[in-house]
Amino acid sequence: MAADLDTRISETADLVERALDDMLPAREGPLGRVVDAMRHGALNGGKRLRPFLTIAAADIFSAPRDRSVRVGAALEMIHCYSLIHDDLPAMDDADLRRGRPSVHKAFDDATAILAGDALLTDAFLVLSDPATHPDAEVRCRLVRDLAEASGKAGMVGGQMIDIYAEQKTLDIAGIEELQRLKTGALIRCATTSGGVVGGADEADIAALQAYAEDLGLAFQIVDDLLDAFGSAEDLGKPVGQDADMDKATFVKLLGAEGARSKALELVSSAKERLSRFGERAAPLAGAADFVFERKN
Repeated sequence: MAADLDTRISETADLVERALDDMLPAREGPLGRVVDAMRHGALNGGKRLRPFLTIAAADIFSAPRDRSVRVGAALEMIHCYSLIHDDLPAMDDADLRRGRPSVHKAFDDATAILAGDALLTDAFLVLSDPATHPDAEVRCRLVRDLAEASGKAGMVGGQMIDIYAEQKTLDIAGIEELQRLKTGALIRCATTSGGVVGGADEADIAALQAYAEDLGLAFQIVDDLLDAFGSAEDLGKPVGQDADMDKATFVKLLGAEGARSKALELVSSAKERLSRFGERAAPLAGAADFVFERKN
């Protein structure tokens, strides 16, 4: 099963990579510089977990693969824009991303800001295109859900709480709220969007949402553990930043073993949420195990 999952994740990542490459064709002249920066930040992106969740969820309902890949690529554009902005000097001030110079280092701060902005807006261009789905109501829901997940009620709001937390002490409830917004909202949207593009009913989408909420929190706990105990070589980015900035994390509040136990509990819960789908949800269940066991 693990080998099959690795193969499926790799195949999905290749599909999304090709889609992003097609959606971001190189350009000449001054405009070419921002496109080059967008490509630097969006291509060669590793496992592509969020699009994998979209496509695996859509497969449960036999959605055409070309549609789910487009939705997954739009989600990945949002994720990559957030990473470009996170790496800026005003945020995390990171020199490396995925083992390569971060966009602001490879280009400059202004170009990195514009590249992130362009990926953000292009994501909605992709979702609103009839090639993503012929039904305008489905496209509108996809756009709405992604806007909510990526804006002040989701990822951006979580990032703001994270910045606020650098000067304040958060308890476990506060950290869970932060991470459900900053990391979990996009993971949740990626998963439920697969159901939406596949024509799932509201009960099925609710089950996918519950799965993704558990998964998103487990993902962040593992992220905290990797920042505390992983290596820069494996992660392709600096480690120990949370401790250096004295951030409130699950590791800081629960300890290493407590954090691992919490992550495992969430992974088990996430898989239980998929019971209504039977074997059709095996890739999503495998993704939950992958999140717990990942090294980067």
